[in-house]
Amino acid sequence: MGHIAYVGLGSNLADPVAQVVQALEALDTLPQTRLLKKSSLYRSAPVGYLDQPDFINAVAQVDTELSPRALLDALLALELECGRTREFQNAPRTLDLDVLMYDDLVHHEHGLTVPHPQMHLRAFVLQPLLEIAPDCIIPGVGVAAIAMTACTGQQLERMGNAPK
Repeated sequence: MGHIAYVGLGSNLADPVAQVVQALEALDTLPQTRLLKKSSLYRSAPVGYLDQPDFINAVAQVDTELSPRALLDALLALELECGRTREFQNAPRTLDLDVLMYDDLVHHEHGLTVPHPQMHLRAFVLQPLLEIAPDCIIPGVGVAAIAMTACTGQQLERMGNAPK
């Protein structure tokens, strides 16, 4: 038995729906990693830098033998394959992949914090997470459904299921 991790996916450039769908499929091809569940796709308004297109977001549950750092490195490589550049914080992007949670680990090292430090504040993470893990508890934070109640003012539109 591997480790259960949750991955957040987002895109707002170069056909964002296709970017997220392809990334969901690619998660199942990562070394020692198997896609278990994927949420519907959601449209959300940008956070931070607002002068950019809306995002398409999803959350996936994976079973992985990779360490948290190795999983992040594999996700960053996938971002690069999809043309991700990092001009400035919260810039528009072809693909954004984040390790949201990894088992019940609470961990911080340079470039990696688990659980993701902002996930409990973002409806575009919590709603798709709750879709695939309705009883989810965020380590160090608490019940994800309760965290979602603080995000009610954030715009989020369910786009439908990701293609099989």
